[in-house]
Amino acid sequence: MNIPFLDLKLEKPEAVIKAQEKQKGLNWFLEMLIFIAVFIVIGIAQSLILLPGEMPLLAMNPEYQAAVASGDYAKIMEATRLAVSSDAFAVLSLFSNIGMIVIPILFCRLIQKRKPDTLGFIRKGAGKEYLMGLAAGFIAFSAVVLICVLTGAAKINGVSPDFSLGMFLLFLIGFMIQGMAEEVVCRGYFMTSLGRRYSMWAAVLANSLIFACLHLLNNGIDVLAFINLTLFGVVASLYFIKRGSIWGIGAFHSIWNLVQGNFYGFQVSGMAVKCTVFSSTAAEDKGIINGGAFGPEGGLAVTIVFLAAICILLRKKPQKAEQI
Repeated sequence: MNIPFLDLKLEKPEAVIKAQEKQKGLNWFLEMLIFIAVFIVIGIAQSLILLPGEMPLLAMNPEYQAAVASGDYAKIMEATRLAVSSDAFAVLSLFSNIGMIVIPILFCRLIQKRKPDTLGFIRKGAGKEYLMGLAAGFIAFSAVVLICVLTGAAKINGVSPDFSLGMFLLFLIGFMIQGMAEEVVCRGYFMTSLGRRYSMWAAVLANSLIFACLHLLNNGIDVLAFINLTLFGVVASLYFIKRGSIWGIGAFHSIWNLVQGNFYGFQVSGMAVKCTVFSSTAAEDKGIINGGAFGPEGGLAVTIVFLAAICILLRKKPQKAEQI
């Protein structure tokens, strides 16, 4: 199909070409099985990172200690639920995503014989790419907020009384890890692995669906939220392909999540945070636009922004890795 103002032909980026030179791609079913195995190892690594921090948090929680002293199982479970829904635990969970970065890199290096540049870790221009990604992510989500405000689907109430600079900085670092981690897994590792054998469009769609599926257990997810998460995967994939580097989309992903929750005060894929710069209210009768319980990623405002982003990216010429 030929659309004059869009370039639907996706050439393989340098990362895929170099990965292909090291090892030919496998059948899609085998690639899926390997991805599942890698993801299981990632889960184990994250648990090992999370556990040493989780125990002290529970030990220092007075409600949890009182529940344990009472011996009431129901109270213990409720106290545990409240403890793991705190900002402190959310930050700890974000930091545990270090395992999601390390394991795929080790797998690609040791098993697939791929160097970091085949995952998009291009040294030249990394700082510039990261800053561009931060700016693009902030602008993109601010556009979502603007749509919600103009349609009456959301209201910015002012500065939040729960804001804490220290906690905000911890969230910033945590989301820098988390955003990059998901990009390493889905774009740097999985999309590139599939792209070695199949067309880039097949690799884009497959990894985008996998990315959306990884969020199926999030609170409040529905059909539109799943579609938007898939669209985010497409945006991220095209960004990676067009720029030839993972730094930009890693930054985009990180700042998108940070400003969504800790800046504007909305739910982040079903996760609520207390430490926010602004306090926001979503109109209950306009959940189709603001995303309802899932947050903006479950609404049409995000759909519009992502479709616009896809059109913009499809018009861009690929950036060669050596030029970055």
